[in-house]
Amino acid sequence: MSFQQGLSGLNAAAKNLDVIGNNVSNASTVGFKQSQAQFADVYANSLTGAGGASVGIGTKVAQVAQLFTQGNITATDNPLDIAINGGGFFRMDNGGEVTYQRNGQFQLDKNGYIVNPTGCKLTGYVASAGGVLSAGAPSPLVISTADLVPKMTTQVDAVLNLDSGSAIPTTTPFNINDPTSFNSSTAVSVFDSLGNAQTLQTFYLKTATPGEWQVYAASDGTQIGAGPVATLNFDTSGVLTTPMPLAPISVPATAAGASTPFPVTFDFTGTTQFGSPFSVNTLNQNGYTSGRLAGFNVGADGTILGRYTNGQSEVLGQVVLANFANPNGLQQMGNNMWAETATSGTPLVGTPNSGSLGVLQSSAVEDSNVDLTAELVNMITAQRVYQANAQTIKTQDQVMQTLVNLR
Repeated sequence: MSFQQGLSGLNAAAKNLDVIGNNVSNASTVGFKQSQAQFADVYANSLTGAGGASVGIGTKVAQVAQLFTQGNITATDNPLDIAINGGGFFRMDNGGEVTYQRNGQFQLDKNGYIVNPTGCKLTGYVASAGGVLSAGAPSPLVISTADLVPKMTTQVDAVLNLDSGSAIPTTTPFNINDPTSFNSSTAVSVFDSLGNAQTLQTFYLKTATPGEWQVYAASDGTQIGAGPVATLNFDTSGVLTTPMPLAPISVPATAAGASTPFPVTFDFTGTTQFGSPFSVNTLNQNGYTSGRLAGFNVGADGTILGRYTNGQSEVLGQVVLANFANPNGLQQMGNNMWAETATSGTPLVGTPNSGSLGVLQSSAVEDSNVDLTAELVNMITAQRVYQANAQTIKTQDQVMQTLVNLR
């Protein structure tokens, strides 16, 4: 008599219950991937080969496979929580050892590194002070809290409409404080080399020459130069014919220690002279004052964009993802982490939303993919299988007892 089949069935059912219990216990673990016990039948080999009527000797656990299906995405209040929607793993640095995970619960440590709850550092492409991403091997991402360096204004882009029906001012000479000596004016804030702001005004005066307008300028209420800083000319269709951009205007700096004067170039490309009231369609300048980091967020492509108190934004880094030809070949390390093995293949590292890699969602996490209802049903099935295998052992015992009692 053989008890092998029943015993192997008991062991397999117990192993299946272990797997189901592990799934149930991790139903609320962020980034957890459920496992599945996979079984194979067992046959005894003979020197002459197995016969057509051979009976198996039970079952065995072929492997405990993980199911890397997508979990639900849940929004959170932490901007550093990141969910992967699609394929790939976060690439982590654990003191030089590279590991991989799907759990996107991150935070900043005291040195500004983005770390997971166990202290492993998230890796990606680090950005320079100018927001340029580095190329090459990924490295631990660090969020710099240094002030954003001010940028001196060098150009103003202005798109205006100068009213062709305006009367020529009769008050002469031009006076920035006398509105009757010019037709229209605009103002824009510009910044010196130290980030100090001052108001740069431009005044537009129609001349007796058809289609000609003189441009005067003033800085913080003080006229720049004794006469016009530029002249704009328009054709009979109201289209600007003066080559752009204009020659730079020398703007005096008002703060001690700043570069003075600093040149500001005006570009009036797109400005018109139509028979409609004066209007300002665009008035932009390219400078800004210094700013402190006010917050940041992670884009779908992994780009970490910092927001500063001066209204500017700058790239602070980019998260990378890694994928494998055989994710089931990864070695489980605990703490929701995996390690590369020869079975998994080499990692394919790239930016999110490229190749087979998914996209990222900031302020969100990926829930466990365990279906609790299905696991409870599987638990009942495994329990019945265990009981049935125990019954085969009991029956084998009764048959053996019958043989022993033969006289």
